[in-house]
Amino acid sequence: MTGDLSRTVRLVAILNLAYFGIEFAIAVRIGSVSLFADSIDFLEDASINLLILVGLGWAARNRARLGMLLAGVLLVPALATLWTAWQKLHLPVPPSPVPLTLTAMGAILVNLSCALMLARYRHHGGSLSRAAFLSARNDVLANVAIIAAGLVTAFLWNSAWPDITVGLAIAVLNADAAREVFSAARREQAES
Repeated sequence: MTGDLSRTVRLVAILNLAYFGIEFAIAVRIGSVSLFADSIDFLEDASINLLILVGLGWAARNRARLGMLLAGVLLVPALATLWTAWQKLHLPVPPSPVPLTLTAMGAILVNLSCALMLARYRHHGGSLSRAAFLSARNDVLANVAIIAAGLVTAFLWNSAWPDITVGLAIAVLNADAAREVFSAARREQAES
């Protein structure tokens, strides 16, 4: 199973890194907090999956330590999002809703594919595979919210607030995933 998990994690890392570039460029161009948060999350997911790939062959105690490190990595997008939201509050211009929505639709396809690939391994490999699965799952939820923000901005309320709100919600999701991964790593460390 470790060979299959390694191939899956490698593919997930490549997909996340590729879509990071696309989403980051669009986020900067249209000034979107939620797309910025999600793009940084793609970069974080690629990093996590590369670290997982390295740590899969390690002893349980070292995997638990890596799991604790990954919990800290999961907090990085949350902090970057808070900073971006703070900046956006000074100039609350709404992002263009069409590129926002279309980019989030592309992201949901990538994230859903990754979550489905990782779902069968979420209970194998301890906190490492759990971290990868939770990241992908949370990203699907975030993408649905970004699509909703784009639609609200386009049809109901031409404001920066739907985008800012979703960006902050993504930060909360990342913080909760970090807590779950840290707890799983602590259990692994206690058991080893």
